[in-house]
Amino acid sequence: MESLGAIGALLGCCAGVAVCGLLFAAYKLGLLYQLFHKTETKSPRHGGESVAEVLRAHGVKYLFTLVGGHISPILVACEKVGIRIVDTRHEATAVFAADAVARLSGTVGVAAVTAGPGLTNTVTAVKNAQMAESPLLLIGGAAGTLLQGRGALQDIDQMSLFKPLCKFCASIRTIREIVPTVRKALAIAQSGTPGPVFIEFPIDTLYPFHLVSKEFGVKNPPKGLMGKIVSWYLTNHLMNLFAGAWEPRDVSPLPVNIPQATDDQVQKCIELVSRAKKPVILLGSQATLPPTPVDDIRKALEDLGIPCFLGGMSRGMLGRDSPIHIRQNRRDALKDADLVLLAGTVCDFRLSYGRVLNRRSKIIAVNRDKTQLLKNSDMFWKPTIAIQGDAGSFLVRLSKGLKGHRCPEEWPQSLKAGDITKENTNRAKAEEKTEHHLNPLKVLHRVDELMAEDSIIVADGGDFVGSAAYIMRPRGPMRWLDPGAFGTLGVGGGFALGAKLCRPESEVWIVYGDGSLGYSVAEFDTFTRHKAPVIAVVGNDACWSQISREQVPILGSNVACGLAFTDYHIVADGYGGKGYLLGREDEDRLSDVIRQAQRETKEGKATLLNVLIGKTNFREGSISV
Repeated sequence: MESLGAIGALLGCCAGVAVCGLLFAAYKLGLLYQLFHKTETKSPRHGGESVAEVLRAHGVKYLFTLVGGHISPILVACEKVGIRIVDTRHEATAVFAADAVARLSGTVGVAAVTAGPGLTNTVTAVKNAQMAESPLLLIGGAAGTLLQGRGALQDIDQMSLFKPLCKFCASIRTIREIVPTVRKALAIAQSGTPGPVFIEFPIDTLYPFHLVSKEFGVKNPPKGLMGKIVSWYLTNHLMNLFAGAWEPRDVSPLPVNIPQATDDQVQKCIELVSRAKKPVILLGSQATLPPTPVDDIRKALEDLGIPCFLGGMSRGMLGRDSPIHIRQNRRDALKDADLVLLAGTVCDFRLSYGRVLNRRSKIIAVNRDKTQLLKNSDMFWKPTIAIQGDAGSFLVRLSKGLKGHRCPEEWPQSLKAGDITKENTNRAKAEEKTEHHLNPLKVLHRVDELMAEDSIIVADGGDFVGSAAYIMRPRGPMRWLDPGAFGTLGVGGGFALGAKLCRPESEVWIVYGDGSLGYSVAEFDTFTRHKAPVIAVVGNDACWSQISREQVPILGSNVACGLAFTDYHIVADGYGGKGYLLGREDEDRLSDVIRQAQRETKEGKATLLNVLIGKTNFREGSISV
């Protein structure tokens, strides 16, 4: 009897396992879901409409793309709900444009590209957004859910490509997943340390039922038992794909989580700053992130009266001629400082990995990202206080806590005096004659003098752009765009496109090297078609000069560094813009041509100034902090 009981128990256990297995299989096949949710086989709706609904609810105004059949339903649906579709000539440009919109608007930038090579073309731009901490949604097409891994057109393992680059990656498997997945991705992109997110949309999740059933349904089922099983599986897969697809769902934004400094941390910093005699603030791009308005941050900095070095998106934060904005001699200032506040600034190569910081200085570091907050602190520097939190709101709270206290005035005055001396020296260099062509420093000074007060400057290049970073002065916050820590060439066309759409009333200037121009000169076609008139200033010295400058003296060869004095102005003409060639014989009319370019853009025409420049011995450091 005992053996019979044991056998019964075993059979009962096996039956239980079998039931659990069947229930799990039913769940994975969607059979349980289909019992309670209808599949509307006659509905003309498609998954692209669900994407558009969520984007509209989140305030997305622009979707950048290079069209492909995998994603057409998303583009059409977004256009119908009032989201402007802006198509570019390269997928990387679409992502760069979305990146610029994210930086300037405080919302998530959105780009959509087709499967396979469409997505692989975005990898550099997505990595740039990751390192620049830009909230970005990349939408990618994909092969059908049942065809992935079976040799379908443009089918690769896209998820493996983007998981190292993005905060969140998802592959849509049924249409009912679209709304919650897109909402979640948009929230994650903005939470904590902002960054890119990626959603893959298999083609059968985007088109209407009748088209998907025609393309993927059973046409000539094989005979026999196996044929019936295959036929049932395919039919069930199709029905589950669309089950509950059009039921009402919440499309509103989810809460965004932003780390903040504690009251105790802020109080300790107040005490440190109040005792400092020679404090310095290094402000990075992260300080400009939402939710704190940049004007509130600017007022906080002015109330503190502490000398500031501004980098990345924070350039222009204090206007053109602020007495506390210091542009030169940073290394010397850090050597003398008794307190350094790193507000969203990272101790990477741009600060010599922390080696430029005085070990006797009190150091307050504030950053949303713990890794960036403490980068290289195990080797070259140690924070007195390290705060994982939002830099912008921290500065406002610090200023309020120090109300009535200001930095001793003789300290910023002494730094400003050094600033003026250095800049006068640089201006004198601008008046020197180069052996050939125009002096690039003079060109940049002239552009800086003549550009409008509301101008946005886009930096895309090496040698010429490095000089521009020390000469051109953004007039206000959020008026400087550079790639950031990744140092990516090719951002110019996309950044300028996004900037002009966000701020149509502003002049948008792209400062290009002739090398970097090659990446995005085709976007003059995009500027023309989408009525986004920008002004490009190309420093054309027929060379990758930033590399040649060191390669030649060290290795004795200019191999691969030489370019040609190409007629880039004619290329701009061919794409529907207006190009001008400027050489030494045009020096006296340089101002007139710049003003003419400004008039052209007001009339709706993108303009390119192809400026032939000579070599100078002007060398400065990195353009980003």
